[in-house]
Amino acid sequence: MDFTFDAEQLALQDVARAALERECGPDVVRQLVEDPTGISPALWRTLADLGWTGLLIPAEYGGAGTGLLEMCIVAEQMGRLPLPGPFFSSAIAATLAARALGATELLGDLASGARRGTVALGEQGHGDPLSTVRTRARRKGAGWVVNGTKAMVVDGHSADWAIVVARSEEGVRSFLLEQPDGELVPSLDPTRKVARLVLNETPVIPLGPGGNQTALWQRVQDDIAIALAAETVGAADRALAEAIAYTSTRVVFDRPVATYQTVRHRLVELFQQVEMARAGGQFASWASDTEDPERERAAAMAASYAAEAGVRVTGDDIQLHGGVGFTWANDAHFLFKRVKQNEVLFGGISQERHRLASLFIESA
Repeated sequence: MDFTFDAEQLALQDVARAALERECGPDVVRQLVEDPTGISPALWRTLADLGWTGLLIPAEYGGAGTGLLEMCIVAEQMGRLPLPGPFFSSAIAATLAARALGATELLGDLASGARRGTVALGEQGHGDPLSTVRTRARRKGAGWVVNGTKAMVVDGHSADWAIVVARSEEGVRSFLLEQPDGELVPSLDPTRKVARLVLNETPVIPLGPGGNQTALWQRVQDDIAIALAAETVGAADRALAEAIAYTSTRVVFDRPVATYQTVRHRLVELFQQVEMARAGGQFASWASDTEDPERERAAAMAASYAAEAGVRVTGDDIQLHGGVGFTWANDAHFLFKRVKQNEVLFGGISQERHRLASLFIESA
């Protein structure tokens, strides 16, 4: 098998890196950190004009009709900044959910960037986000209402709509909530905004097939985890490059820091972790696009390995920079905060390893 990118994918990678570095440099990242929505209308329009908001959407609904692999190519470059704003919540998480649920009426505006969505899934607790769902949905008159609290909804304060996961008499179900207007709350990663969503007899519209949608949402979670892994790889790759550049020019005892054997060995170990995480993520995205039998295992392995590697690499980057690595002016802390928050989003590393163990046991 040949897992190298083809010419179009390589071109997408080059365009993504060049465009993002041009449109969202360090000064812009710091400006957007202070913005409540985390993005400017001009930058969002640029992302939409490049076609990236529609990468996961079929051509008949205005999208590019590409797969998760192409989205992960772009997500990796976004992780290098790291890109602030709602691209992940809307163009990835909400799009994957809407597509899986057959909510085709939402796809056109997602593809064009005219409206932004998000997903309100997990709640307080640990493990599989689906197991933490306590929000209840019930019929009221001719419609439905939901009651509960979603404590951490990515961009839940600025999205035009949210897909709320709740429990009904049939099991796990999905519901469309227009204008969620969640309460913006502090989070570890200042470039990724999260909100608290309180639902009290809130009218919603049911989405997707009837019955229990647990299996459907497990697949959506897998693909979201793969995209998060790609973003984490991008942040780790940038951190490694910054660490190499700094230690190569920082002189201690008349020698560049990078010439000391312990530092060289450390950098090689970080390089190995980045490359292994990248390979795992690329295989997982390919397996998802092709419905390979190893898809579930590949997703869990890629997500768990990338999360651990990302935290190690970005954390070591801060240390290798010495005191300057702990300052606001240095980008190292942005990279670390992005991967550390990614580690716990949508279940996180412990859930992925628990699931991987279960898959191995079931196949034994």
